[in-house]
Amino acid sequence: MQELATHAPRDPDCFVRWFEELRQDGPGQGDPLFPWLAEQATREQMRWFLGQEVAGEAGFEDLLARPKLEMARNYWDELGRGHEGGMHGGMLDQLARSLDVRLPVDETVWPALALGNLMVALAWNRRLAFHSVGALGVIELTAPGRAAMVDAGLRRLGVAGAARRYFALHATLDVRHSLAWNQEVIRPLVASQPGAAGAMAEGALMRLRAGARCFAAYRRRFFGSC
Repeated sequence: MQELATHAPRDPDCFVRWFEELRQDGPGQGDPLFPWLAEQATREQMRWFLGQEVAGEAGFEDLLARPKLEMARNYWDELGRGHEGGMHGGMLDQLARSLDVRLPVDETVWPALALGNLMVALAWNRRLAFHSVGALGVIELTAPGRAAMVDAGLRRLGVAGAARRYFALHATLDVRHSLAWNQEVIRPLVASQPGAAGAMAEGALMRLRAGARCFAAYRRRFFGSC
């Protein structure tokens, strides 16, 4: 990851373009798992997948640490704009309850736990603040397409709209979050501190690689291939 990150440009506009291209060519992008979830997964298979997602989830509200305006706006959205029913973590819990997701600890694949641990570790250490910014930004960048396919699979399986709201919301809201994050957080940071570009790039690539390992583990569980 570190070697790949060294190739990230230090010019702010070029860096944002490089960063946004991760949506197409970053690790784990275009994984065949998600069209399969949308079109073929059974209710039991979807329940197992969601159990892994819940186990590896590190809430955005727990990870933001830098006092930037766009981060505050993003944080406010994650907190349901002051309404408990709109809190994103609560929405995921509601979906898990709706599908009776009860995954034993020993059935949680290690990449799902590693992904959550990675995000917490990046947020915990002040020295890794720029890594955390890149990792959080790439989540906003790449999540909408996957969220839309998971939502389509849940809808196909007859899951009610209220229970699907977590994925339905992230399929659209994160598009806006990503645009604002790239222009109002990442670009100004690179403009003021060009050396931060490498750390943000490395954090983004670490998060994508961790996600790709999860997708591969899920596919092995479902249809025995990498």
